[in-house]
Amino acid sequence: MTATDAKTAAGSNDKTEVREYFNSTGFDRWRRIYGTTDDVNKVQKNIRIGHQKTVDTVLSWFDEDGDLNDKRICDAGCGVGSLSIPLLERGATVYASDIAQMMVEEAEVRAKATLDNLDKATFEAKDLEQISGDFDVVVCLDVLIHYPTAEAAQMIQHLASLAGDRLLLSFAPDTPVLTLLKRIGEFFPGPSKTTRAYQHKEKDIIAVLEGCGFEIKRTALNKAPFYFSRLLEAVRKV
Repeated sequence: MTATDAKTAAGSNDKTEVREYFNSTGFDRWRRIYGTTDDVNKVQKNIRIGHQKTVDTVLSWFDEDGDLNDKRICDAGCGVGSLSIPLLERGATVYASDIAQMMVEEAEVRAKATLDNLDKATFEAKDLEQISGDFDVVVCLDVLIHYPTAEAAQMIQHLASLAGDRLLLSFAPDTPVLTLLKRIGEFFPGPSKTTRAYQHKEKDIIAVLEGCGFEIKRTALNKAPFYFSRLLEAVRKV
């Protein structure tokens, strides 16, 4: 097996693990984390708080930029719809996808329970790199943690090709503090979490975005005791 073949196999294994995890034991765990139930432990509750901070930051940036009624937005890795639903409420046309069928189905159920109609919504289970179409904005939150840097770079390049104006990404930053937390087992939610967890250097992510013709407009670091996420908003260079 060549080095390229090995990398391809490793990437396929990561995707398979993520898909199988979120379609099985991980589904119930993360549905509870991204819900309102009290049936979560301390670590899971902190992850919920941290993830919601990231979602709220993205929504605040959209609100600052004005009306979304004429915007087509791709929520790549939509999970249970934490971002997709409020974007729909703001009038955007939203394509929401996730690698796991069960997560997409839950997102659609929650959307139907919240919205009067889903005329401007599309929910689809699809590998991130299989997403196609033209969007004003592409958003990918807390997905890159599941993939190593080389594979994450390919994903970013694909998402950038779909984004006409902006691309928003969040990822676990590769810092000494987070590396230490990961090593002592405090950063991730318990032994039954079966997917690998990867941190990324911010400069590497920015380099990929710049190589795709984007520049950084806004950044944020959202954290709770057991959640750290660097959020980047990149805009296409004129």
